[in-house]
Amino acid sequence: MSNQAILQIKTLYKHFPVAHTVKDRLARRPHQVVHAVDGVSFDVARGEILALVGESGSGKTTVGMNILGLQVPTRGQILFDGHNIADWAKGRLRPDGSPEDLGKLSRRRQIMALHRRAQMVFQDPYESLNPRQRIFDIVAEPLEIHGLVSNREEKQARVRAALEDSGLVPADHFWNRYPDELSGGQRQRVVIAGALVLEPELLIADEPVSMLDVSIRAEILTLLQNLRLAHGITILYTTHDLATAGYFTDRMAVMYLGRIVEIGPTIEVLKAPCHPYTQALVSVAPVPNPRKRRKRMILQGEVPNPIQVPPGCRFHPRCPLAEERCKQSDPPFVEVTQNHKAACLLL
Repeated sequence: MSNQAILQIKTLYKHFPVAHTVKDRLARRPHQVVHAVDGVSFDVARGEILALVGESGSGKTTVGMNILGLQVPTRGQILFDGHNIADWAKGRLRPDGSPEDLGKLSRRRQIMALHRRAQMVFQDPYESLNPRQRIFDIVAEPLEIHGLVSNREEKQARVRAALEDSGLVPADHFWNRYPDELSGGQRQRVVIAGALVLEPELLIADEPVSMLDVSIRAEILTLLQNLRLAHGITILYTTHDLATAGYFTDRMAVMYLGRIVEIGPTIEVLKAPCHPYTQALVSVAPVPNPRKRRKRMILQGEVPNPIQVPPGCRFHPRCPLAEERCKQSDPPFVEVTQNHKAACLLL
């Protein structure tokens, strides 16, 4: 794995405006926003697998959508191989560059050029596949959109390679079928093949196994690991399941209410979690040996409203260790060990 960062997220914010009704206008109430992502920063090295973990609503998927230009960031930078995707999404072009420089392309062509190099595997394989298309056409469609093949033979070769790299062997046995003729695991492999056919450098896997049976989750995770080893693909893996993240990721970033609260090597974060939120998640994660179970730390209450974020540490309303100062001061990151840091005033 190279130490060079292929992806750099710098103080990324994504706020969604709340509908302002006539009653709100008459009462002169201020406009409100949902703080989906609220100042997130991290790097992903080329060839690395980084896990973004946290409860539903923590902002994991929103980060992925912003990276791919599918949503426009409120502010911040998203640098993919040195190019600021945040500016592309807003339609701002870089002023200079060679003819091959992505910054000289139009917004639409910039995003298309990005999608040739970065792809997303969505959570639900039942919804992300067109039930009226055959598997061959589903996997071949990205090649046609990007104009990457000139004849039928070349298209068949690319589709066959993508399907077989995804574990659907032989490809000819599957590509004339429709999605409803496949199992859930096979459908997810088709989704992965549709991403692989463009030979991307970055793969954003958005909870790719949460809709699958437990018996086949390990197969899909092993497939992603093998793809990293065989093709050098960088993977950003989002999940709420620490057990699957611990299975194959290099580093882990824990998100809570739009912020990263802890980040470090996966093994270190799981063995010695520092932030109380991470400690709570680890305490309820299943372990194969019942004798090694941790004392469960059950969080009380619900995740606060992302429209009205609590002052100070945003985790303090649910934190069993919170002190008075936690309600007033927003904690900075503290370096626990090299490459492992957490945002907590109690460290």
